[in-house]
Amino acid sequence: MSGLLRNLFTLLCAAWRMGAAPLAGRTSTWFWITPFDTGIATLKSDRYFQLVEAAQLDFGLQTGLSRALITSKLSFVNAAQNLRFLRPIRVFQRVRVDSSVAYFDEKCVYFQHDFYAKDVLCAQAWVKSKFKHGTITAAPAQFLGACAVAKPKHLQLWDDALAALEKPRS
Repeated sequence: MSGLLRNLFTLLCAAWRMGAAPLAGRTSTWFWITPFDTGIATLKSDRYFQLVEAAQLDFGLQTGLSRALITSKLSFVNAAQNLRFLRPIRVFQRVRVDSSVAYFDEKCVYFQHDFYAKDVLCAQAWVKSKFKHGTITAAPAQFLGACAVAKPKHLQLWDDALAALEKPRS
């Protein structure tokens, strides 16, 4: 339930900044870590992904991507998520999550979410997503333009690992 409330609150706050950020840029959103988000004193791993979800909603509204997807009758489907822990985030800390599009190809878009507490990088999350209409996948370039960067090596290694998991075992 706390994830639903956080998403609702994030949507309400992001509505004031709707369309204010460029798609190629970074957006920032802030969260307070509550006792409901922690085990004893540190942020639980599953809560990072709740914050990522809220940050993606914020990114979509700030950049206008959500409006473009809704107008095109597309949904946003996460295909995989990856999280790298660097430092613990404690209860009652204020956390800033910076979100951006790290890369996209003909099928998927890769979002990067950096978690900062007191301007110190604490975690990084990557989300591999697709824009879908039923079973049809829309090309991200339709909404994001041309991708100006080469695929980062860590994203290629991640895709290779995901592909290896999909292969049938003999």
